[in-house]
Amino acid sequence: MKQTVSRNFFLSILIFFLTISASAQTLVTYGKQSISKAEFLKAYRKNNTVSTPSEKSYRDYLELYTRYKIKVQEAYDLKLDSLPNQQAELQNFRNQIVDQYLHDETSVNRMVNEAFMRSQKDIHIAQIFIASPRTASPADTLKAYKKAMEAYKALAAGKNFADIAAEYSEDPFAKTNKGDMGYITVFVLPYELETLAYNTAPGKFSKPYHGRGGYHIFKNMGERKAFGRIKVSQILLVFPYNASESAKFETKQRADSIYNALMKGSNFADLARRFSGDNLSYQSGGEIPEFGVGRYEAVFENAAFDLKKEGEISHPVATAYGYHILKLLERKPVSVNKDKATIEALKRQVMSDPRIEISRKEMLQYVLRVTKFRKNTINEDHLWTYTDSALKNKSIRFPDLDNKTVLFFFAKKNIIVKDWIDYRKGIRNVPTLTNGKTNKELLDQYQQAVAMDYYRNHLEDYNKDFANQLKEFKDGNLLFEIMQREVWDKASTDSIGLKNFYENNANNYWWQPSADAIIFTCTNERTAKGITDKMGKNQFNWRRTSDSTNGMAQADSGRFELTQLPPPESGHLQKDQFTSMVKNQADNSITMAYIIRIFDKREPRTYNEARGLIINDYQAYIEDKWIAELKKKYPIKVNEAVFKTLPK
Repeated sequence: MKQTVSRNFFLSILIFFLTISASAQTLVTYGKQSISKAEFLKAYRKNNTVSTPSEKSYRDYLELYTRYKIKVQEAYDLKLDSLPNQQAELQNFRNQIVDQYLHDETSVNRMVNEAFMRSQKDIHIAQIFIASPRTASPADTLKAYKKAMEAYKALAAGKNFADIAAEYSEDPFAKTNKGDMGYITVFVLPYELETLAYNTAPGKFSKPYHGRGGYHIFKNMGERKAFGRIKVSQILLVFPYNASESAKFETKQRADSIYNALMKGSNFADLARRFSGDNLSYQSGGEIPEFGVGRYEAVFENAAFDLKKEGEISHPVATAYGYHILKLLERKPVSVNKDKATIEALKRQVMSDPRIEISRKEMLQYVLRVTKFRKNTINEDHLWTYTDSALKNKSIRFPDLDNKTVLFFFAKKNIIVKDWIDYRKGIRNVPTLTNGKTNKELLDQYQQAVAMDYYRNHLEDYNKDFANQLKEFKDGNLLFEIMQREVWDKASTDSIGLKNFYENNANNYWWQPSADAIIFTCTNERTAKGITDKMGKNQFNWRRTSDSTNGMAQADSGRFELTQLPPPESGHLQKDQFTSMVKNQADNSITMAYIIRIFDKREPRTYNEARGLIINDYQAYIEDKWIAELKKKYPIKVNEAVFKTLPK
């Protein structure tokens, strides 16, 4: 009995403290809703970028935030979120942002960091390649494997890599380059081969690796600090087709003559246009797109990267295509810092590179897990027969399978055989999705597609950040809708209320010293000077003068208080003169004003002159009355004990 009493007492105390702990985090209640301390601080820190945290700044923001919350709650209670325009705009926004969340951020970040580390060095690679595509027969695959192993064993026995490459490699260039591929860096090779290269130590060679096209044996010939990227112009003297040695010698002599002319001061771009055989670059003065290592033939790249100073010109360099004369335009070293710009650029490359498939596969496994995906146990032979019959518009019956049989289970949805049949009918005329694939492979393909679709359509249930972003947009849209209904439309259309408001508050609407003026905003100083010259003192042709600039200037006329105008050039404003020109630091545009009439004294504004100000003030008046009503409907109570714990 004592043990039971003690246990019950302990549980009641525990529940009491848990309740106190939970309620202690509620900062504000409004009606039946609440705002937690964490929610308030998140909103405060996001929007308050000026004042230092203090009791006053917290109180001021809490007033703004609770006003916002009760307006949005009123919109929900009026079911404005069910309006077609609200649902359409929310769905449109959802479609815009959902793809940002459909990848595995962890694996993407891992590949970005890996790419950064690899980008810091270039690797000199040689290879032995034995052809054996993944579609080869088992006998051909075994034959290629044996040949690759023979080459590997010869290397292990101490044979020279270049000799073995010339003997075994099926790369068409191996006889001449002895397997030497030159330097490579990140994003040059397919990801699997890039990984093989970066995982091979300097001076060592890899075991045979079966890639998409066959077996590769890599040797790391050496490493260096990454050269980065480079931009050059070239003059290419092309070898004639099947050129003899004498023809190649003549090409060299022409290249030497052009080089000598360049050394004497001839213009590189002009000579490129006249003599270069590169049809892609000669018209642009020989300028070729920026490139890094591993893009072109090694001898070409070496000559380009040997250039140190911008404007430096190389001696003629022979490649398989002819003789190249290169001029350095710009070098772009690899960033050694993980700054935001570098990481974002690498992320874009990773996301557009085939390696992203690795991340997608990891994402798919995550999706299958969190969506509680489960396959139903069915007779697959019956499913294939049923599918083939349906594609031929024939019917067949099985006691254990029909259109309503479940194939896959998700947390909130089941995929049935009919869904699968519809998919197969939809893709039967799409060879890229069906050719060479068995029914089982196509079912796996369908499984992946429906899993990702299900995850996309229920993403709010699995991604908190996505759900929060969607909620913020929805609440903001509802705020706009209800403000339009309750404040803005009422203020702008209530002509009697506006006039009464003006009459009761006329003393608030005065002109300070002002002027009738034409304000010009010009894209540059030259346009501004052109306007002053054309107008002279003829104020009546100002619109024609502005229109004649083809959009280079915008003009607006009206009465403006002197504080709204650019300062005068002579110290005080004068009628029929321009003010000084003021440059806008944001876009270098020029603002100036032409003064038509000056009002030196303060004087009251008429209703029409003050109407814009009146509408703004009347909106605030209506909103304050509405807020007072909402506060009665949703009483606001601040938990002062929690408020005192807000960090100062």
